Amino acid sequence: MKSDLFTLSAVYTRMIFRSWFQYKVDAILRSLAVFLRESTAIIVIFFTLLKFDTLNGWNIYEVIFLSSLLYVTYGILIIFFTGLRDFGNTVRSGGFDRYILRPRGLLYQLIFANADWFAAVGQGGLGIVLFIISASKVGVVWTPLRVFYYILTITGGVLIQGAIFLFLATLNIYLLETNALKEVFYWNTRRFACYPISIFHKAIQFLMTFVVPFAFVNYFPAQYLLRKEDMASYPTIFMYITPFVGLVMYLLAYAFWRFSIKYYKSSGN
Repeated sequence: MKSDLFTLSAVYTRMIFRSWFQYKVDAILRSLAVFLRESTAIIVIFFTLLKFDTLNGWNIYEVIFLSSLLYVTYGILIIFFTGLRDFGNTVRSGGFDRYILRPRGLLYQLIFANADWFAAVGQGGLGIVLFIISASKVGVVWTPLRVFYYILTITGGVLIQGAIFLFLATLNIYLLETNALKEVFYWNTRRFACYPISIFHKAIQFLMTFVVPFAFVNYFPAQYLLRKEDMASYPTIFMYITPFVGLVMYLLAYAFWRFSIKYYKSSGN
């Protein structure tokens, strides 16, 4: 059974990849467009630090390293969670009804039925470029333990954001339209995560630590590697628990999904 699921997942992935990259020049240009669009945020950071030199003790390369974690995790995330990101459209169009009729788990189908490869290549590629630029400039000695920590951190960051997408997707069962909530609790909060959270008001720090915990996606993991002075404002354990936070959040979001799916009603479209 597990072998069949793995084989089916590989088939799904191969078919979706081929469909997105059927027209190679168009695919390259669209991925490049995503890369350039997201690069504007880094350009803003660059010019900000040209003026102020540092942000609460973080120099340009350290902030770039912070941002690289955000983009790398999203690049991986969107390969698996595009269906959850766009779930509201699927519900409103009646497309989710087709998933219900198929002999596979609903969440499995949503995860493997689509993937935004343009965003994955564009944002993931930007994250890799930012990592290459900054990794040798921030004074991190890449021991096997730190490499292992980095991989665990990436996994935890993907799960945290996946849990947010899953929770917001589940709300569509009750509300149908949640784009405004997604804009506030994911996209707008994600913009703050490009900067050290210590520069923000306490209310924003609380939001990003305990409500929509982007701080565990990149800020606290970066602190483990960089050991900046502003970490003194937070418990030391926060540097180590990103994988745990990601796993717990995803399990809670999954439990909410399993409970809520019983109340799904077709949009009638």
